[in-house]
Parts: sequence; structure tokens; C-alpha cells
Amino acid sequence: MTSTAPAPPAAERPTERPADAAPTSLAPTGRGLLRRARWYLAFLAVLLVSAIGLTVLDQGHRYPPADPRSYDADGAHAVVALLEHQGVKARLSTDPTAPGDGTDTLVLPEPDLLSPAQLRAVATARHQRLVLINPGPVALDELAPGVRTSDDAGGIPYTSVRSTHPGCALPEAVRAGTAELGGTLYASGSRGDGCYSRGHGYPLVSAPGEGGGGDVIVLGSGDFLQNGRLAEDGNASLALGLLGSQPHLTWHLPDYSAPVAKGTARKSFDDYIPKGWHWAFYQLAVAAVLAALWRARRLGPVVSENLPVVVRAAETTEGRARLYRRAKARGRAAEALRRAAVHRLAPVLGLPPQAGGPDQEALCAAVAGRLPERPAGDVRALLYGPPPTDDAALLRLADDLDALERQVRNP
Repeated sequence: MTSTAPAPPAAERPTERPADAAPTSLAPTGRGLLRRARWYLAFLAVLLVSAIGLTVLDQGHRYPPADPRSYDADGAHAVVALLEHQGVKARLSTDPTAPGDGTDTLVLPEPDLLSPAQLRAVATARHQRLVLINPGPVALDELAPGVRTSDDAGGIPYTSVRSTHPGCALPEAVRAGTAELGGTLYASGSRGDGCYSRGHGYPLVSAPGEGGGGDVIVLGSGDFLQNGRLAEDGNASLALGLLGSQPHLTWHLPDYSAPVAKGTARKSFDDYIPKGWHWAFYQLAVAAVLAALWRARRLGPVVSENLPVVVRAAETTEGRARLYRRAKARGRAAEALRRAAVHRLAPVLGLPPQAGGPDQEALCAAVAGRLPERPAGDVRALLYGPPPTDDAALLRLADDLDALERQVRNP
């Protein structure tokens, strides 16, 4: 039984080493791991240095969203330029407490950054129109009494910015039609007029000012004022109508480093992420996907490894034969013998190699043509017949396969 068991392929046979050869450790070393990862570490270092450099260089040239000094897509320089083209005298100011002359509009982005004294000074100034962008409860109490944030009235606090119909009688909103409004929502109260309704709140509320002087426009977001959105829907018409109703415009530039007054609207987690880090995350994700695709395109070259012990090929063959015999796997042993014989006969007979072995009919016909005394049916029974029923039949099959190979090689 052991003498006729199939031998493992030559590629699987272990390479014998001299007895006095020192054993080779297969455990990875720190130097090897560093050598393999050096390109990845270099790529990460370059990426990190580039990101830090771009962030540092770009810090001095970035303005907050809806800033009238910014020419970026999220800036608001375009609306100021349009207002000046229409004859409105616009100026930028860092002092919101300057008194008005009754013919001006004051724009206050983030009015909750002002101190209580500054809010009171703005409330007593004679501005014909006061535009508040994203005010919280503290600023509303001082500058727009009666208007509250929507969550204080039981509604949702925020909503996404999207195109919405005005649904109110405010002339500027009616003339503009649909516009991209959203952000913080407000309840108009008994004195205000809410526009662009979203649920139970409004991203735009118009209310009369204190003492009957002028009016107050409360906006939940200034996104429709941005350069990149000004051409969408009726954003430009609404912006020019709200900010250009008076001959003079004062746009306050807030100090974003000032502490926010207590009681202002809650900020989401995204508000605390610096602008630009979202794009850095997307770039890292794309780089990770590309690296995974690059590494997954192939498994790599075949490498040979030294075995920790020397196992002779004959011992491997005998071991496999004993396993076949113990499991009584005569069919599996016969299949291995036949498959090895078929793969050795095919190149001798000039048959082209195919996946899974040569064609059975072509092989049997070629053997019968080489050996006229062997009919094709006998060759088929020998190479592709049923498995042997006992050990004696398996031995006979091995001997017959050896005899067939010798005859084919030396007809």
C-alpha cells in the first residue's frame, strides 16, 4: 500500500537542509517590519506635513461664512457690490453702537457675541432697519421682543437650508418668491410676520422695532447671502430687498473670539469642527480606499520559507498513504493516482493543456492510437473507471497505470 501511494507534487516537497545547518527563525523582526512599512510611513508623513502647511498658510486668508470681505463661495462680497451698484452706500464697521440717522440699515451677524451693554446701545439707536442673522434668546429679548426661537415655543430648533415659498405678506419676500432659507427657526409672536414657513417655525421673521422706529428682520441663516448661492432662486432679490431698502448700509464685523452670551441657541457638533477638516477627512478616506485597491490587486510573489524541521519526501508519501489506508479512502487514492497519470500522459501525446485536465475522449483516442493493442474502452476504464473495492484492486490499478505509462513512452 505504501509503495504505490501518490507522491506530493515537486513544488510541495520540502527542501532538505544539511544536518549541521542552523535553524532559521520565521518570526518577523522590527527591522523587517520597518522596511516593509517605510513607504506607508513616508506617505503619511508627507500628507501630514502638507495638511499642516496648508492649514497654517490658509488661516490668514479665511473669513467666516457670509462675511462681506470674502470673495469665496461662502462669502458675501457680491451682495455688497450689487448694493453699491444700486446706489446704496455700504460700510463695514466693528462698532455696532454707532447711532443711526434714521435712513440706514444695520446688519448684525451673530448678535449674541455682543455684550449686554452693546445690545442695549443698538436697541436705542435710530436705525430704520435692523437685520439680525442667527440671533439667540438674549439678543432677541433686547432687539426683537416677542420673537422667540422655535424650540422655546415647542417646535424644532433647526432645519436644513433649501428652496421654500415665502407664504407671507412681506413685500421683499413676495417680490423675491422662492428662496433658500433655513437654519435656526423662530416663532413670530403676536407682532411679527413669519415667512418661509418650515414646520411650526420660520427662518425669516419681520417685526416692528421698539418705539415705532423702523423694523427688525430676524434671519435663521445668512446662507442665501453667500456668493455661491446668490444666483439661486430668488436669493439675490430677497437679499437686495432686505438690505437695500435704505440709502445707507452698515455691516457689523463681529469679534468671533468673544464669548457667547448665555442662553443662546445650542450648537451642533459640526459647528465645533474647523472649516476644511471635512475635506481632509474625505481625502484621507479616498486615499485609504485607493491603497486598499492597490494592495488587493494581487496576493504578491510566491516566496519559499525554510521549514523548522527536515521532513523527507519518502516519509511524507508514506504518511499520506497510511492516512488513506486508515480512512479506507481507496477512491481518493485511486483518483490521485489516475489524475497524476493523466497529467503525465497528456504532454507525451501532444494534447494541449486545459483547466481541470485534458479532454477524456481525446486522451483515450490518442492512447489507443499510440497502442493499437489497447482499445479505447480499456483505456477509459483504466483512467476514468470506478474506484477499486479493496486494497488488492488498488494495487493492481497502480501497477496497470505504471505499465500504461511505460508503454506510451516506449511503444
